[in-house]
Amino acid sequence: MTGAAVGVIAVLALLLFGTGFLLGRTARPVRPSDVGTPVEHATFETLHTASLAAPPLRAGLTEESARRSARRLRSLLGTDALCLTDRDRVLVWDGEGDHHGTDVMQHVRELLASGRDTAFRTDCGDLDCPLRWAVAVPLTVDHRVLGTLVAYAPRESAVLARAAGEVALWVCVQLELAELDRSRTQLIEAEIKALRAQISPHFVFNSLAAIASFVRTDPEQARELLLEFADFTRYSFRKHGEFTTLADELHSIDQYLALVRARFGERLSVTLQVAPEVLPVALPFLCLQPLVENAVKHGLEGAVTRSRITISALDAGAEAEVVIEDDGTGMEPERLRRILRGEGGASTGIGLLNVDERLRQVYGDDYGLVIETGVGAGMRITLRLPKYRAGVHGS
Repeated sequence: MTGAAVGVIAVLALLLFGTGFLLGRTARPVRPSDVGTPVEHATFETLHTASLAAPPLRAGLTEESARRSARRLRSLLGTDALCLTDRDRVLVWDGEGDHHGTDVMQHVRELLASGRDTAFRTDCGDLDCPLRWAVAVPLTVDHRVLGTLVAYAPRESAVLARAAGEVALWVCVQLELAELDRSRTQLIEAEIKALRAQISPHFVFNSLAAIASFVRTDPEQARELLLEFADFTRYSFRKHGEFTTLADELHSIDQYLALVRARFGERLSVTLQVAPEVLPVALPFLCLQPLVENAVKHGLEGAVTRSRITISALDAGAEAEVVIEDDGTGMEPERLRRILRGEGGASTGIGLLNVDERLRQVYGDDYGLVIETGVGAGMRITLRLPKYRAGVHGS
C-alpha cells in the first residue's frame, strides 16, 4: 500500500474516530459563538489536534519528535497515559503513572519481533494508580517496526484498542513521509556529488596549467585567475543549501569561463545577456554549470578552430528563461534522446540527464530541458525557471 493510500485511510479513520469517540468524552459545552454542529466541532478538533502532532513526526521517530507529539496523540485517544518507544527504549511518557515506564520494553518485546498488536494488564501494586490495562501497537515503515505506541487506561477497552490502531496508522504515515524526505535529501546530495564529479580532473589540471603559464609572463593575470579558480571551486563544493540564486550561478559560470578562456584564448568567444530582474530567481544548485561545460566541450571538440557560446537569462513574465547556445558539432537527436533516457553510458551526458531530472523533480515535468540540436548544427538548451515556487529559496 502506498504512503498516499495509507494517508487517506488514516484521515478517514480519524474522521470516524473523532466524530464518535471525541463526542463521547468531550465535556466542553458548545458556546453561542461557535458555528456548526457538535459533530463538525468534534471533527474539527480531531483534525486540528492531528495537524499539530504531524510536524514533529515529520522529523522521524526521535526523542524530541516523540516529546513534542505525545500530548497531542494522547489527546486524540482521550486516554490516561501514552508512551512512544523506539526499538530499544521509551522515548516519552505522557500522562499519569509514569512509574510504568520502567517495564514498557518488557511488555512490547514480542511485539517488536512480530509486528503484531498486543494488550496487557499492568498488575500495578499502587492502589491509587488508575492504569490497569494497556494496548501496544507497532509503528511500522516499509515493513520495518521502528517502535511502538502504547496507550493506558483504567480498564480493558475495545474502543481504545481500535482507536490506538488508527492513531498508530496515522503516525506511521507521518514517519513514512519523514523517510521519503530523508531519501529525497540523500538523492539530491548524491546528484550534486555526481555533478561535482563532472567537474573534470582534466579541467582542474588544465586550469592550473593555464595559470602556471602566466606566472612569469603576466603575474597579475595569473593572480586573478588563481582567485577565480579558488572562488569557483569554493562555490562548486559548498556544503549548504540545495538551491541557489541565478545571480550566484551566473557568477560561478563567469569564473569558470574565465579559466576556460585563459586556456583557449581567442578560440572561444562568449556572449552573456542577462536581465537584472531575473537575478534573484532561485534554482537548483549547480544547475547551469554542467550545461555551459557541455557547450564548451561540444563547441571546441574535433577540428573546430573557433567557437561562439551565447548565454542569456531573460524575463518571461512569471518565469525566467535561460538559453545556452553553441555553434559546435552538435549531435544526432536520437543520441540525445538516449542520453536523456539514461542510456548514454556511465560517462556520457551525466550533466544533461542530471539537470533535466532535477528540474522535473523540483518544478514538475513541464520544466525539463528543451534541447535543439543536429549534426554540425550546434546545440541550443532552454530551461524555464518559475520566479516563485513554494519551498524553493536561494541561499
